[in-house]
Amino acid sequence: MALATKHGITIIFPAYNEEENITKAVEQAIHCLELLFLDWEIIVVNDGSRDRTGQIIDGLARQDSRIRVVHHGKNEGYGAALRSGIQRAHKELIFFCDSDLQFHLNELLLLLAWIEQYDIVIGYRFRRSDPFYRRLNALGWKMLVRLLLGLKVRDIDCAFKLFRGAVFRASGINSVGAMVNTEILVQATRMGFKIKEVPVTHFPRLNGKQTGANLWVILKAFKEIFRLYHRLQKISPIFIQHDRRQGQKAIEFVNRRCAERRRVMLPINFQDRRQRLFQTNAKEELTFMTKQVANVSHEHTQRAQSPPAKGGLANE
Repeated sequence: MALATKHGITIIFPAYNEEENITKAVEQAIHCLELLFLDWEIIVVNDGSRDRTGQIIDGLARQDSRIRVVHHGKNEGYGAALRSGIQRAHKELIFFCDSDLQFHLNELLLLLAWIEQYDIVIGYRFRRSDPFYRRLNALGWKMLVRLLLGLKVRDIDCAFKLFRGAVFRASGINSVGAMVNTEILVQATRMGFKIKEVPVTHFPRLNGKQTGANLWVILKAFKEIFRLYHRLQKISPIFIQHDRRQGQKAIEFVNRRCAERRRVMLPINFQDRRQRLFQTNAKEELTFMTKQVANVSHEHTQRAQSPPAKGGLANE
């Protein structure tokens, strides 16, 4: 949790026709952030909403300068909305979540507990509150992605993910639809970033209409996965010049501390003591051992040659 006090965080809310939910989602985020962070910002991306979503988020931005708004002239897709928010993020940590209130922002704490050890911490819905057909679609999509791209995560499209900024500085987002989560995670795993999965609570949607299971959205996702298949296959591990503490200075500090511990532990390191002993006193040790063996052999020889002593009863 020390990272939360040293770095800021950007929360991104993609929103499409969420006039009934967006205000409460932003209020939840503000309440959570004020308890955990000193430096934070919220970016709400209005992806061409046809209701009052745009007007509501403009009003929220006027009330707090830390709330920023991005408007798309038309509905460009979930991936395009995420990309717009990520490109405008200014903080070291980047978190995105849907604005439909199916997650509670208080559980962001569960992800922050692991971000110091991992580059990406993603939630998975351990009890998914969705209709059966959506769960079936998700299962089929997960199996297809695992078969084609080798991505093995429990819940690919769970919209509750926390990233270090280095992940997006090293990779890009080309998908504009539902393929975006798959593209991000496949790139990250093949580049060598570490991912942690954490169970989170999933609530039923109370207001608004879901669009993820729309036939057009599904067809666009299939089109994107085959279009991006060959490009994603070519991604190879890379070396990112960043450290989870303080970059090169931290590496030098760790090396210096290791050298200091090695010097301190050297006198009680049995292997080093043994090696040094035989290198410096080999002749003396071997001579001493030879004399001991010779003495023991001489004693055994004398005992074997001397006759046994007779007892007093035999002399009588």
